[in-house]
Amino acid sequence: MTPEEIALERYQKIRPFLREQATLEEITKLTNTARRTLYNWVRAFKRDGLNGLTPRSRKDKGQRRSANEDLIKLIKGLYLKTPTAPVSAIHRIVQEVCTRNGWRVPSYDVVHDIASNIAPALKTLAHEGDKAYKQAYDLIHRREAEQPNEIWQADHTPLDIVVLDLGGKAVKPWLTAILDDYSRAVPGYYLGFDPPSSMRIATALRQGIWRKEEPGWSVCGIPDKLYSDRGSDFTSKHLDQISIDLKFELVQTLPAQPQGKGKVERFFNTINQMFLSSLPGYAPRRSGQVEPVLTLEELDQKFRSWLIDQYLQREHSETGMTPSSRWESFPFLPRMPDSLEQLDVLLLTVAKPRRVQRDGIRFQGFRYFDVNLSGYVGEYVTIRYDPRDLAEIYVYADDALVCRAVCFELSDKTISLKDIIKARNHRKKELNQGLRELLIVADKHVRPKPIVAEPAVPDYPKFKIKRFACDD
Repeated sequence: MTPEEIALERYQKIRPFLREQATLEEITKLTNTARRTLYNWVRAFKRDGLNGLTPRSRKDKGQRRSANEDLIKLIKGLYLKTPTAPVSAIHRIVQEVCTRNGWRVPSYDVVHDIASNIAPALKTLAHEGDKAYKQAYDLIHRREAEQPNEIWQADHTPLDIVVLDLGGKAVKPWLTAILDDYSRAVPGYYLGFDPPSSMRIATALRQGIWRKEEPGWSVCGIPDKLYSDRGSDFTSKHLDQISIDLKFELVQTLPAQPQGKGKVERFFNTINQMFLSSLPGYAPRRSGQVEPVLTLEELDQKFRSWLIDQYLQREHSETGMTPSSRWESFPFLPRMPDSLEQLDVLLLTVAKPRRVQRDGIRFQGFRYFDVNLSGYVGEYVTIRYDPRDLAEIYVYADDALVCRAVCFELSDKTISLKDIIKARNHRKKELNQGLRELLIVADKHVRPKPIVAEPAVPDYPKFKIKRFACDD
């Protein structure tokens, strides 16, 4: 019974006395309650009303009467030391201390009971450290967005499935996902074997920001804030530059407290439970060796279909709406970049300078070539690339797209020798034309030096010098 119910029951017993309908002796016989108890209830009711009949908890509740305050603190202190000692060892130490100080020696049960009643939070802090305590007991501030694209959460996770890589080996892929805080919709993701990096985030943002071709996937636009943990990829200069260029704010969790991004982590749990568990190659922790069946491309196709057809169309338990409909229901115009090309410039990768060689650009052990590079031989350009397709790279000079240079080893595209000779001749013709124009300008503005006449040499008659007496 609750304290309120007990108070009401006590009032029912003493009510006949309060209304002068019966004496305390008569009530004692009817209810089998001691007269002294009834008298105390009457006094308490007259003093405090129904509140006075509420049972009071003992001030020493939870404390051992056989153990004084110093002894209780001693037992708790011994138990909270690291490494943790067994209760039997603590009891022996307590016996020695009590004998030395003339205290009453507690039994083993008393010591065990005191140690068992230590607050779990205090045990965690003492035995597992500050980080474990924060993870389990610190208050969490949950960020709540008030409209779509106000806050996007981003994170990486290794998927519990093994797939075949290009070499036919079993590998667990990584998923980088972005989640809209308001609608729980997923604007973009990146699935690959490479470990977490700012490049993965940029690629997922590229997909998330730009418009989708699929009719059931309408989430797009530039977010106001991107919320993440404090990993090196999320605090990189690359992502800082992206946030400046696209005008959104980077927000990270507090140090060693990643609990605030629980919504995207819940999405990862949903993937495991509702998507991966039904696929061949599903390999949760401690599942033993699992044979891979799918390739990364096949897994990507299946994941995209599940995301669009099932997850975005399934009612979310917290919002009461499907992620897709909740995102579309809010009247707003998403902030968009001017073009996909501009978005590529800002997102694809950190600006990497490369010098154009006579045979193209060397990058990642491959050679990239395009005839338009002929005008930049010997000069430094900026390259950007999509890690999912290294068949070509984007080449920029002065923030302008020069060309898309192709790697012949990774692409089916080919360039003939005729095209290369044509590009060489065209470039040489341009250089000769420019040289002639420059020389004409130089000759026009630079006056030639006047010719100074040399002094005349007198014409003396020439005599032949005779060197020997026999010379004629």
